[in-house]
Amino acid sequence: TQTIIEFKEIMGRFGFSVAEGPEIEDEYHNFHALNIPADHPARDPLDNFYLAVAQTQNEGPLLLRSQTSTVQIRVMEQTPPPVRIVSVGRVYRPDTIDQTHSCMFHQMEGLMIGDNVTMAQLKSVLRMFATSYLGKDVRIRFRPSFFPFTEPSVEVDMSWGQGGKDWLEIGGAGMVDPNVLRAVGYDPEKVSGFAFGLGVERFCMRRHRITDIRHFTNNNVAFLKQF
Repeated sequence: TQTIIEFKEIMGRFGFSVAEGPEIEDEYHNFHALNIPADHPARDPLDNFYLAVAQTQNEGPLLLRSQTSTVQIRVMEQTPPPVRIVSVGRVYRPDTIDQTHSCMFHQMEGLMIGDNVTMAQLKSVLRMFATSYLGKDVRIRFRPSFFPFTEPSVEVDMSWGQGGKDWLEIGGAGMVDPNVLRAVGYDPEKVSGFAFGLGVERFCMRRHRITDIRHFTNNNVAFLKQF
């Protein structure tokens, strides 16, 4: 909770407002509006937590959201550009649980839409955020990647481990795909934007030298009293 509050404060200084969205989502907002086609592996029932309930009135099955990107769709549906928001909340994925993975974790989604928004601005925002929370010694790198909802896309890593010699993935980012802009009624010929999703627990782990993400949910009073 302390980390989430600080995340919001930092992004507020950068001019981003806070938005909220539901944790139980329909397939339209979790997949379709994010340019994730029906046959994409990300929609596989084995990779999501679908709810054993009847269909919603209009949009089919319900599931626990797998990403906070759903919030950006809901905001853009209701808000004309420019948009500059962050949303921090729980997401759910049936990952194999280990020191750095959990089936439930927190993610910070960021979205900026406006005139002539660029990849350079995205990289600057992420670097400034990382140094604001972790200090000037942290190193950030960007690796080319692919996400259906951004183009071009990058994965974001931070320096990790003893002496910062290793790297740990902290999220994904990129320029909002034109198909996503069209899905919410924006004209990609007039506006552009970037989006990113960062893992909250991994930032917290680096700052406080926590080696296992499972400590956050084990209800160990001795651990929690440190904070």
